[in-house]
Amino acid sequence: MGFVDKTAGGKFKAYWREPSGSQRSKTFGTEREAKAFLAQVEVSRSNGTYVSPHAGRTRFGDHAGEWMAVWNIERTTRARDESIMRTHVLPQWKDWQLGKIDNLSVQKWITDLSARRSRATVAECKRLMSGVMRSAVKNRLIGVDPTVGVRIPKRRVRDTDDQVISRQEVRELLVPAVRPERYRVLVATAAFTGMRWGEAVGLRRDAVDLDNGMVWVVRTITEVAGHTEFKPYPKSGAGRRSIPLPGWLADELGEYLAAHPVGERDPIFGNEVGRPLSRTSFRSRVWRPALVRAGLLGEVEEVSGKFEAVWMDVDGDVHSQVFARYEQAVVHVARSEHGGLRFHDLRHSYGTWLADDGIPPHRLAKILGHEEVTTTMQLYVRRTDDHDGIRGLLGDGADRPAG
Repeated sequence: MGFVDKTAGGKFKAYWREPSGSQRSKTFGTEREAKAFLAQVEVSRSNGTYVSPHAGRTRFGDHAGEWMAVWNIERTTRARDESIMRTHVLPQWKDWQLGKIDNLSVQKWITDLSARRSRATVAECKRLMSGVMRSAVKNRLIGVDPTVGVRIPKRRVRDTDDQVISRQEVRELLVPAVRPERYRVLVATAAFTGMRWGEAVGLRRDAVDLDNGMVWVVRTITEVAGHTEFKPYPKSGAGRRSIPLPGWLADELGEYLAAHPVGERDPIFGNEVGRPLSRTSFRSRVWRPALVRAGLLGEVEEVSGKFEAVWMDVDGDVHSQVFARYEQAVVHVARSEHGGLRFHDLRHSYGTWLADDGIPPHRLAKILGHEEVTTTMQLYVRRTDDHDGIRGLLGDGADRPAG
């Protein structure tokens, strides 16, 4: 049991020993406060919940570093989490003492962050922040986790959400606009199979059966800091699946393989030297310029023998600039226009097409490689406004009541 001693200044200092044997002390204004504190210390020591009042002085950044050092996660997940921690979490909390972080401060940070970042990013920030604080509780550095009960503001739908492209737009506008032409079949395959980027660029010859019009997702490509490599299994257990090919796509894929033969261990859709494609390079050099050529991103118009590039920035302001060559204008719009269809939106579109075709949710989830049907319906299936279909179900209006 500890004891209380009156100081020369008229205050009261409580002394006690921690479970480790180290003697600690804390000063109070009254003797009653000091004795009440010692009683709490004794109870917490006896039931195993003791937390040293001085442990909370540990800096968030120091404990976060220790917590991250013992992660047992895949390289891609580690790289993503380290980036979020470095970019968003540590700049705010690095120098805070763990014991000084309270629920209100965390909630204010999350609310402010939500005004500037996507809800997905904010959710990842909260997850990492909570991980550090839970670890601090487990290691007896603080008594409670201040992130418990912190809420992420609801995401508001923006005009850049729910980007769905039709089958016709993919085949007639987007695919023909892809340069170099060797990547046209890649875009068509991703759009009409719903494969994720890593699954599509990780496709090998042994996973394609052109005679029966099928592809199998058995592996994927991961990319960390610009370095790509094969992973011998997809994103999840449900991700290992077979997908039927439309007849025309099986024919085009066969023609592509005849023109671009690959080894058994090489990616079908590799770069110029047969290595796996880099997502970042493909996006800037192939994907976004193709959107511009297809009329799906910004505008490029010929004016008096030159080409005017027109684009909108993040604030909604419209800009224009004249270039001597068409491709110069295309590249400038691709780099400058805000938003635009993402490669992953091909997957969203595929799910929407099948849902509008009446494919049952459980079958759709299997084709898309989701473990939960709710994921399919909530995150990927963007139902189109099929007004003609609704009119067909309701009739042509001949029996509509008067008035």
